[in-house]
Amino acid sequence: MNKGFSAKVNELEFTTEVLSEEVDIVRDGDGHFHLLENGKAYRAEVIHANEIDKSYKIKVNGTTFDVQLKDHYDRLVDQMGLSALSNQKANDVKAPMPGLVLEVIAKEGDTVAKGDAVLILEAMKMENVLKAPGDGTIASIEVEQGTAVDKGQLLIKID
Repeated sequence: MNKGFSAKVNELEFTTEVLSEEVDIVRDGDGHFHLLENGKAYRAEVIHANEIDKSYKIKVNGTTFDVQLKDHYDRLVDQMGLSALSNQKANDVKAPMPGLVLEVIAKEGDTVAKGDAVLILEAMKMENVLKAPGDGTIASIEVEQGTAVDKGQLLIKID
């Protein structure tokens, strides 16, 4: 099985074994990077990152791209037909990384649809909007604004 990854960039899909070894990447502050490939320079900025569903919005030399990544495990799940299970109702929103709760958008009792913003988590000096993983009603909110959270910590329960 191909152990690389696949990416969907603005509706264009591709699969690769590894990233090019010819690329130099240097971090230039929070969410900003300089890339050098085959003598050509690029300036990149991460505008939004959702670690849960591996989706990103990046800007490269002034052009914005929506990027959806899948590693070989994600592709295996798709190949086995198990990705349909992800459409089932989810009941938890967990922290995808350690961070600080900047804002709790949802309230207990709110009805949410898959993809609705429910909480803003600051991690690595970037604001990450956490979204409802499925349709449901907010059963409980386990954190409040200003709370430091660990990766995998339960933040919101959705019934």
